[in-house]
Amino acid sequence: MLKVENITFGYSKSPVLKNITFNVDAGENLAIIGESGSGKSTLLKLIYGEYDLIGGHIFWKDTEILGPKFNLVVGYDFMKQVTQEFDLMPVTTVAENIGKFLSRFYLDKRQERIEELIAVVELEAYSKTKVKYLSGGQKQRVALARALAKEPEILLLDEPFSHIDNFKKHSLRRKVFNYLKKKNISCLVATHDKDDVLGFADQILVLHDKRIIEHGSPKELYDNPKIPLVASFFEEFSDIDNRLYYAHQIQIVKNSNYMARVKQSYFKGRSWLIEAEYKEQTIYIAHHENIAPSTKIFFETIK
Repeated sequence: MLKVENITFGYSKSPVLKNITFNVDAGENLAIIGESGSGKSTLLKLIYGEYDLIGGHIFWKDTEILGPKFNLVVGYDFMKQVTQEFDLMPVTTVAENIGKFLSRFYLDKRQERIEELIAVVELEAYSKTKVKYLSGGQKQRVALARALAKEPEILLLDEPFSHIDNFKKHSLRRKVFNYLKKKNISCLVATHDKDDVLGFADQILVLHDKRIIEHGSPKELYDNPKIPLVASFFEEFSDIDNRLYYAHQIQIVKNSNYMARVKQSYFKGRSWLIEAEYKEQTIYIAHHENIAPSTKIFFETIK
Protein backbone atom coordinates (compact mmCIF):
# COMPACT_ATOMS: atom_id res chain seq x y z
CA MET A 1 0.00 0.00 0.00
CA LEU A 2 1.09 3.57 -0.74
CA LYS A 3 0.59 5.88 2.23
CA VAL A 4 0.87 9.63 1.78
CA GLU A 5 0.67 11.17 5.23
CA ASN A 6 0.06 14.90 5.64
CA ILE A 7 2.77 16.00 3.22
CA THR A 8 3.65 19.62 2.47
CA PHE A 9 6.04 20.86 -0.20
CA GLY A 10 7.12 24.09 -1.86
CA TYR A 11 9.84 25.11 -4.30
CA SER A 12 10.30 28.26 -2.24
CA LYS A 13 8.87 29.51 1.06
CA SER A 14 5.35 29.36 -0.41
CA PRO A 15 3.91 25.80 -0.43
CA VAL A 16 2.73 24.19 -3.66
CA LEU A 17 1.02 21.33 -1.81
CA LYS A 18 -0.21 21.43 1.76
CA ASN A 19 -1.40 18.71 4.15
CA ILE A 20 -1.94 16.05 1.47
CA THR A 21 -3.10 12.66 2.79
CA PHE A 22 -4.34 9.57 0.92
CA ASN A 23 -3.72 5.83 0.45
CA VAL A 24 -3.51 3.63 -2.64
CA ASP A 25 -3.89 -0.14 -2.29
CA ALA A 26 -1.95 -2.73 -4.28
CA GLY A 27 -3.35 -2.95 -7.80
CA GLU A 28 -5.46 0.17 -7.37
CA ASN A 29 -5.68 2.97 -9.95
CA LEU A 30 -5.77 6.54 -8.58
CA ALA A 31 -6.41 9.46 -10.94
CA ILE A 32 -5.10 12.86 -9.88
CA ILE A 33 -6.92 15.76 -11.51
CA GLY A 34 -6.87 19.54 -11.21
CA GLU A 35 -6.15 22.66 -13.20
CA SER A 36 -2.70 23.36 -14.65
CA GLY A 37 -0.42 24.42 -11.82
CA SER A 38 -2.42 22.62 -9.15
CA GLY A 39 0.50 20.36 -8.27
CA LYS A 40 -0.34 17.09 -10.02
CA SER A 41 3.10 16.53 -11.53
CA THR A 42 4.82 17.77 -8.38
CA LEU A 43 2.90 15.23 -6.30
CA LEU A 44 4.06 12.38 -8.55
CA LYS A 45 7.67 13.58 -8.31
CA LEU A 46 7.45 13.68 -4.52
CA ILE A 47 6.15 10.11 -4.47
CA TYR A 48 9.02 9.09 -6.75
CA GLY A 49 11.52 10.75 -4.38
CA GLU A 50 12.72 13.56 -6.63
CA TYR A 51 12.25 16.24 -3.98
CA ASP A 52 12.57 16.50 -0.21
CA LEU A 53 9.37 17.07 1.73
CA ILE A 54 8.89 20.08 3.98
CA GLY A 55 6.67 17.97 6.18
CA GLY A 56 4.89 14.62 6.32
CA HIS A 57 5.85 11.13 5.15
CA ILE A 58 5.40 8.84 2.16
CA PHE A 59 5.55 5.04 2.49
CA TRP A 60 5.32 2.15 0.07
CA LYS A 61 4.57 -0.80 2.34
CA ASP A 62 7.26 -0.53 5.04
CA THR A 63 9.70 1.54 2.98
CA GLU A 64 9.72 5.30 3.49
CA ILE A 65 10.16 7.25 0.25
CA LEU A 66 12.92 9.79 0.78
CA GLY A 67 14.31 12.59 -1.38
CA PRO A 68 17.79 13.46 -2.65
CA LYS A 69 19.02 14.51 0.80
CA PHE A 70 18.89 10.83 1.74
CA ASN A 71 19.41 9.03 -1.59
CA LEU A 72 22.32 9.54 -3.97
CA VAL A 73 20.24 7.97 -6.74
CA VAL A 74 16.63 9.09 -7.07
CA GLY A 75 13.99 6.37 -7.23
CA TYR A 76 13.34 2.86 -6.00
CA ASP A 77 13.46 -0.51 -7.74
CA PHE A 78 9.78 -1.22 -7.00
CA MET A 79 8.59 2.03 -8.58
CA LYS A 80 8.67 3.38 -12.14
CA GLN A 81 7.72 6.77 -13.51
CA VAL A 82 6.69 7.87 -17.00
CA THR A 83 6.88 11.63 -17.49
CA GLN A 84 6.24 13.81 -20.52
CA GLU A 85 9.99 13.74 -21.20
CA PHE A 86 10.60 10.23 -22.48
CA ASP A 87 14.41 9.91 -22.13
CA LEU A 88 14.68 7.14 -24.73
CA MET A 89 17.72 5.91 -26.66
CA PRO A 90 17.13 7.44 -30.12
CA VAL A 91 19.57 5.38 -32.22
CA THR A 92 18.36 1.97 -31.04
CA THR A 93 15.18 0.15 -32.01
CA VAL A 94 11.92 -0.05 -30.11
CA ALA A 95 12.68 -3.64 -29.10
CA GLU A 96 16.19 -2.72 -27.93
CA ASN A 97 14.89 0.20 -25.86
CA ILE A 98 12.51 -2.10 -24.05
CA GLY A 99 14.91 -5.02 -23.82
CA LYS A 100 17.62 -3.00 -22.13
CA PHE A 101 15.41 -2.52 -19.08
CA LEU A 102 14.52 -6.18 -18.66
CA SER A 103 15.95 -7.81 -15.58
CA ARG A 104 18.41 -10.69 -15.92
CA PHE A 105 15.58 -12.77 -14.53
CA TYR A 106 14.08 -12.61 -18.01
CA LEU A 107 17.18 -13.63 -19.99
CA ASP A 108 15.74 -17.03 -20.91
CA LYS A 109 12.47 -15.51 -22.10
CA ARG A 110 13.75 -12.12 -23.13
CA GLN A 111 12.33 -12.04 -26.65
CA GLU A 112 8.95 -13.33 -25.51
CA ARG A 113 8.80 -10.62 -22.85
CA ILE A 114 9.76 -7.88 -25.33
CA GLU A 115 7.03 -9.01 -27.71
CA GLU A 116 4.48 -9.07 -24.88
CA LEU A 117 5.25 -5.47 -23.90
CA ILE A 118 5.30 -4.26 -27.50
CA ALA A 119 1.83 -5.78 -27.93
CA VAL A 120 0.55 -4.01 -24.80
CA VAL A 121 1.45 -0.63 -26.32
CA GLU A 122 0.41 -1.67 -29.85
CA LEU A 123 3.77 -1.14 -31.56
CA GLU A 124 4.20 -4.54 -33.23
CA ALA A 125 4.78 -2.96 -36.64
CA TYR A 126 7.61 -0.79 -35.26
CA SER A 127 9.59 -3.36 -33.28
CA LYS A 128 12.70 -2.95 -35.43
CA THR A 129 12.33 0.78 -36.05
CA LYS A 130 14.86 3.14 -34.49
CA VAL A 131 13.26 5.43 -31.92
CA LYS A 132 14.48 8.60 -33.63
CA TYR A 133 12.12 7.86 -36.53
CA LEU A 134 9.02 7.55 -34.33
CA SER A 135 6.33 10.16 -33.74
CA GLY A 136 5.83 11.74 -30.32
CA GLY A 137 2.92 9.43 -29.59
CA GLN A 138 4.89 6.35 -30.57
CA LYS A 139 7.77 7.43 -28.33
CA GLN A 140 5.33 7.83 -25.47
CA ARG A 141 4.18 4.23 -25.98
CA VAL A 142 7.80 3.01 -25.95
CA ALA A 143 8.31 4.84 -22.65
CA LEU A 144 5.25 3.09 -21.21
CA ALA A 145 6.50 -0.33 -22.30
CA ARG A 146 9.95 0.35 -20.92
CA ALA A 147 8.50 1.34 -17.54
CA LEU A 148 6.57 -1.94 -17.44
CA ALA A 149 9.60 -4.03 -18.36
CA LYS A 150 10.63 -4.78 -14.77
CA GLU A 151 7.06 -5.23 -13.56
CA PRO A 152 7.10 -2.46 -10.95
CA GLU A 153 4.84 -2.67 -7.93
CA ILE A 154 3.74 0.93 -8.47
CA LEU A 155 3.67 3.01 -11.66
CA LEU A 156 3.47 6.83 -11.81
CA LEU A 157 2.06 8.25 -15.05
CA ASP A 158 2.07 11.96 -15.93
CA GLU A 159 -0.35 12.64 -18.82
CA PRO A 160 0.45 9.17 -20.23
CA PHE A 161 -1.60 9.46 -23.44
CA SER A 162 -1.21 13.17 -24.16
CA HIS A 163 0.87 12.70 -27.33
CA ILE A 164 -1.19 9.82 -28.71
CA ASP A 165 -3.81 10.48 -31.38
CA ASN A 166 -7.45 9.43 -31.02
CA PHE A 167 -7.05 6.65 -33.57
CA LYS A 168 -5.01 4.67 -31.01
CA LYS A 169 -5.77 6.30 -27.69
CA HIS A 170 -8.94 4.39 -26.70
CA SER A 171 -7.68 0.87 -27.40
CA LEU A 172 -4.28 1.70 -25.88
CA ARG A 173 -5.85 2.85 -22.61
CA ARG A 174 -7.77 -0.40 -22.33
CA LYS A 175 -4.69 -2.54 -22.97
CA VAL A 176 -2.42 -0.64 -20.59
CA PHE A 177 -4.85 -0.34 -17.68
CA ASN A 178 -6.07 -3.92 -18.07
CA TYR A 179 -2.45 -5.08 -18.03
CA LEU A 180 -1.82 -3.18 -14.78
CA LYS A 181 -4.87 -4.79 -13.17
CA LYS A 182 -3.81 -8.23 -14.37
CA LYS A 183 -0.33 -7.76 -12.86
CA ASN A 184 -1.69 -6.11 -9.68
CA ILE A 185 0.40 -2.99 -10.28
CA SER A 186 -0.69 0.12 -8.40
CA CYS A 187 -1.02 3.14 -10.67
CA LEU A 188 -1.21 6.90 -10.11
CA VAL A 189 -2.23 8.93 -13.17
CA ALA A 190 -2.00 12.72 -13.33
CA THR A 191 -4.27 13.81 -16.16
CA HIS A 192 -6.44 16.50 -17.75
CA ASP A 193 -8.38 13.91 -19.77
CA LYS A 194 -11.58 12.44 -18.36
CA ASP A 195 -11.18 9.40 -20.63
CA ASP A 196 -8.03 8.47 -18.69
CA VAL A 197 -10.27 8.29 -15.62
CA LEU A 198 -13.79 7.09 -16.39
CA GLY A 199 -13.85 3.33 -16.77
CA PHE A 200 -10.35 2.84 -15.35
CA ALA A 201 -9.73 4.71 -12.09
CA ASP A 202 -10.77 3.22 -8.76
CA GLN A 203 -10.62 6.62 -7.09
CA ILE A 204 -10.10 10.27 -8.03
CA LEU A 205 -8.21 12.89 -6.09
CA VAL A 206 -8.91 16.56 -6.98
CA LEU A 207 -6.20 19.13 -6.25
CA HIS A 208 -6.97 22.84 -5.94
CA ASP A 209 -5.36 25.71 -4.07
CA LYS A 210 -2.61 23.45 -2.66
CA ARG A 211 -5.05 20.95 -1.11
CA ILE A 212 -7.23 17.95 -1.83
CA ILE A 213 -10.75 19.32 -2.28
CA GLU A 214 -12.49 16.10 -3.40
CA HIS A 215 -11.62 12.42 -3.09
CA GLY A 216 -13.88 9.55 -4.12
CA SER A 217 -14.81 7.08 -6.82
CA PRO A 218 -15.35 8.31 -10.40
CA LYS A 219 -19.07 7.55 -10.07
CA GLU A 220 -19.37 9.47 -6.80
CA LEU A 221 -17.67 12.57 -8.16
CA TYR A 222 -19.42 12.40 -11.53
CA ASP A 223 -22.90 11.90 -10.09
CA ASN A 224 -22.55 14.55 -7.39
CA PRO A 225 -20.07 17.28 -8.37
CA LYS A 226 -20.04 19.71 -5.45
CA ILE A 227 -18.25 22.53 -7.24
CA PRO A 228 -17.99 23.72 -10.87
CA LEU A 229 -14.32 22.69 -11.09
CA VAL A 230 -15.24 19.02 -10.67
CA ALA A 231 -18.22 19.15 -13.05
CA SER A 232 -16.13 20.90 -15.72
CA PHE A 233 -13.63 18.03 -15.74
CA PHE A 234 -16.29 15.60 -16.90
CA GLU A 235 -18.64 17.53 -19.21
CA GLU A 236 -20.22 20.82 -20.18
CA PHE A 237 -22.42 21.92 -17.29
CA SER A 238 -24.83 24.64 -16.21
CA ASP A 239 -25.44 26.28 -12.85
CA ILE A 240 -29.21 26.68 -12.48
CA ASP A 241 -30.63 27.92 -9.20
CA ASN A 242 -27.37 27.03 -7.44
CA ARG A 243 -27.36 23.43 -8.64
CA LEU A 244 -25.02 21.92 -11.21
CA TYR A 245 -26.45 20.08 -14.21
CA TYR A 246 -24.69 18.34 -17.09
CA ALA A 247 -26.01 19.08 -20.58
CA HIS A 248 -27.84 15.74 -20.76
CA GLN A 249 -29.65 16.55 -17.49
CA ILE A 250 -31.50 19.43 -19.12
CA GLN A 251 -34.18 18.78 -21.73
CA ILE A 252 -36.11 21.04 -24.04
CA VAL A 253 -39.91 20.87 -23.60
CA LYS A 254 -42.94 22.60 -25.11
CA ASN A 255 -43.62 24.73 -22.07
CA SER A 256 -42.22 25.25 -18.58
CA ASN A 257 -41.28 27.93 -16.07
CA TYR A 258 -37.73 27.97 -17.50
CA MET A 259 -37.24 29.98 -20.69
CA ALA A 260 -33.99 30.62 -22.57
CA ARG A 261 -32.84 31.90 -25.94
CA VAL A 262 -30.49 29.91 -28.18
CA LYS A 263 -27.09 31.45 -28.86
CA GLN A 264 -25.41 28.65 -30.86
CA SER A 265 -25.62 24.92 -31.62
CA TYR A 266 -22.69 22.51 -31.92
CA PHE A 267 -22.79 19.10 -33.58
CA LYS A 268 -21.45 16.46 -31.16
CA GLY A 269 -22.11 13.25 -33.11
CA ARG A 270 -24.97 11.56 -31.27
CA SER A 271 -26.54 14.90 -30.33
CA TRP A 272 -26.29 18.67 -30.59
CA LEU A 273 -24.99 20.86 -27.78
CA ILE A 274 -27.29 23.86 -27.48
CA GLU A 275 -25.71 26.95 -25.99
CA ALA A 276 -28.41 29.25 -24.65
CA GLU A 277 -28.84 32.33 -22.47
CA TYR A 278 -30.91 31.98 -19.31
CA LYS A 279 -31.18 34.88 -16.85
CA GLU A 280 -28.07 36.54 -18.34
CA GLN A 281 -25.97 33.41 -17.95
CA THR A 282 -24.95 30.69 -20.41
CA ILE A 283 -26.39 27.19 -20.09
CA TYR A 284 -25.78 24.03 -22.13
CA ILE A 285 -28.40 21.52 -23.24
CA ALA A 286 -28.01 18.20 -25.05
CA HIS A 287 -30.62 17.95 -27.80
CA HIS A 288 -31.38 15.61 -30.68
CA GLU A 289 -31.36 18.30 -33.39
CA ASN A 290 -29.97 21.67 -34.37
CA ILE A 291 -31.79 24.82 -33.21
CA ALA A 292 -31.33 28.16 -34.92
CA PRO A 293 -29.79 31.08 -33.01
CA SER A 294 -32.23 33.49 -31.29
CA THR A 295 -34.91 30.77 -31.01
CA LYS A 296 -36.85 30.92 -27.74
CA ILE A 297 -36.91 27.58 -25.94
CA PHE A 298 -38.37 26.16 -22.75
CA PHE A 299 -36.50 23.59 -20.69
CA GLU A 300 -36.59 21.57 -17.50
CA THR A 301 -34.00 19.75 -15.44
CA ILE A 302 -34.15 15.97 -15.05
CA LYS A 303 -31.55 15.35 -12.34
